[in-house]
Amino acid sequence: MRIRVAKPSDAAAITAIYEPIVSGTIISFELEPPSIDVMGERIATTLEIFPWLVSEDAAGQVDGYVYASRHRERPAYQWSVDVTAYVRGDSQRRGIGRALYRALFEELAALGYCQAFAGIALPNMASIALHEAVGFLHIGTYRKVGFKRGAWHDVGWWQRELAAPQEPLALVPFAGAARCLQPG
Repeated sequence: MRIRVAKPSDAAAITAIYEPIVSGTIISFELEPPSIDVMGERIATTLEIFPWLVSEDAAGQVDGYVYASRHRERPAYQWSVDVTAYVRGDSQRRGIGRALYRALFEELAALGYCQAFAGIALPNMASIALHEAVGFLHIGTYRKVGFKRGAWHDVGWWQRELAAPQEPLALVPFAGAARCLQPG
């Protein structure tokens, strides 16, 4: 498995992983899958500030991805991030999600982030197992917070500490320049 920084040109492969999740499950609260162009824009915009990483299988095809985003808007939250991971359906249960998250956490800590949060639409035992396997702890549940596929759904929240300095450091924008990985 190779983990590298995502590129906007990975948008088609990432969209292929994400589309069935949006269209066929409640796991994502998006109601319509984003287009390849929109996904490419999301990747480029994210990489200006936060890491977006992909894994490649033995054939060099993207089989999973993980990224960070702003947790909340107020300035005191700036050292916290939300994180997301998805693995291609035929590549699940091979340690890809764990490896991606470990690489992401290393990048985030190097950039100065201290806490990571993950929201998981419930029920989703596979995602809960992944997040808990990489050190997340359940901190609460928003009840009936999202309406999709004809029903209200809960979202559980998990938290993982990345660093615990007495005083937070100045954050460094990712800007595609990974400290632990080389750009794709």
